[in-house]
Amino acid sequence: MTRHLDLRHVVSPAVRDLVELANLPDFDRAAEQVRNLRGCTRPVNLVGHTATLDATTNTVLRSYSTANEPTGRLLTACGNRRSSRCPACSRVYAADTYHLIKAGLSGGKNVSADVHTHPRAFVTLTAPSFGPVHNRPTTKAGKPRACRCGQHHPADAPELGTPLNPATYDYTGAVLWNAHAGDLWRRFTIYLRRALAAHLDMTQKALNAALRVSFAKVAEYQQRGLVHFHAVIRFDGPDGHTTSPPTWATVDALTHAVHEAAKRAVLTVESDAIGTREIAWGDRIDVREITALGDGELTDQKVAGYVAKYATKSAEGSGTVDRSLICRPCDGRGYQRGPDGFRDLCHDCDGTGQAEPLTDLRIQRHVRQMIRTAWALGHLPEFAHLKLWKWAHMLGFRGHFSTKSRAYSTTLSALRDVRRAWRLAQAEQARARAGLPTPDENTTLVTESSWTYLASGYRPGEELLAAQTRHEIQQAKQAADCVKTEGEIWQ
Repeated sequence: MTRHLDLRHVVSPAVRDLVELANLPDFDRAAEQVRNLRGCTRPVNLVGHTATLDATTNTVLRSYSTANEPTGRLLTACGNRRSSRCPACSRVYAADTYHLIKAGLSGGKNVSADVHTHPRAFVTLTAPSFGPVHNRPTTKAGKPRACRCGQHHPADAPELGTPLNPATYDYTGAVLWNAHAGDLWRRFTIYLRRALAAHLDMTQKALNAALRVSFAKVAEYQQRGLVHFHAVIRFDGPDGHTTSPPTWATVDALTHAVHEAAKRAVLTVESDAIGTREIAWGDRIDVREITALGDGELTDQKVAGYVAKYATKSAEGSGTVDRSLICRPCDGRGYQRGPDGFRDLCHDCDGTGQAEPLTDLRIQRHVRQMIRTAWALGHLPEFAHLKLWKWAHMLGFRGHFSTKSRAYSTTLSALRDVRRAWRLAQAEQARARAGLPTPDENTTLVTESSWTYLASGYRPGEELLAAQTRHEIQQAKQAADCVKTEGEIWQ
């Protein structure tokens, strides 16, 4: 029976709620739910039930209902990719991305181990210049040089990436480049195969019959607010990673094709308001060979770790916000359709379409101007399909941060399925240890479920338990790192 608690003397709402949780009939289960989330910042709260039945006898073999939970709900991890939103879930995503990239370089996860002998390169494609910005240039020997403003900026200088002359900086071109970066990459992959066929003096049909080009890429924001792409490009035989590429498919041929494709991949954007613009890659294109077995500077592990690191990043690295700025009720349009079909001013945003005024954002002027430019361009009829107001907080970039070709390696879904199968196997072992009956392999099982989204986040008391879980995970990680560097602790 739940005791009545007089907690009026407890000032902290979180501590008060934690005391109430501790006095629940099954506090251990409530704490277990929080621990199982492994430090998730904003879990999803669900209510509902599920039952597994024998289709032949209609006997319920397993059942679960949130009505039996001490808090009346089920907490599940948010699964957010962005480290700025949920560091815990983003680490899982980064680990999955690491294994995905690593499998395409070294084999494993149903990928042939012979891929480490295939020609592979780490390619970086950047955006062009839209005006000089504050930076930290270096000489060819790696020694620092003065910025064009005449100063030597420290690494954490807030002005890095901002224009030297904001009045002449091409904000329209910068936002449009971000908006079309995904399409530019798609066109680059098309021209890459064409440039490779031309370099090898053969037709594209003959090239496709003898060679397959596989890739995986990740987008990264520069300090100036523009994205650039890092890609792993690999040559395979005609049947994919299970076959070796021809001997004439070399890293030198790949390097030549990358530079040629980057020059030819151009998009033309026409507008009555801004005129005709060409969207193309910048001059800084880097192609480096990936070596196997740690023989060179750029190894499989380094590349996989680098790509996984940036797979969890978003635009916040450039100083922008990590949330959408559109008014939800009117979807950023500033009006809503009334019962009579006419446009009525949205009362939530007063017709601006913005969830919060752009002038109130605590960001640099350069980033604010890029957001303002994206918002203005998004309301032009010729750019309406880009929905730039929806992606203004991303400075116009609308694409996926990490993508891959179909034959590069495994998929994130396959990795999640393996993890799910492992958890189910652990649950079955727990049932066997508890002496519960195990259904026959030939039994047809039917699962009936009904789930409803309730909210996101923790109760105040659960937030304290989650903070303790994060602290324990961090302590365990530090202890493991200490063992790696200093050996086992002597006792």
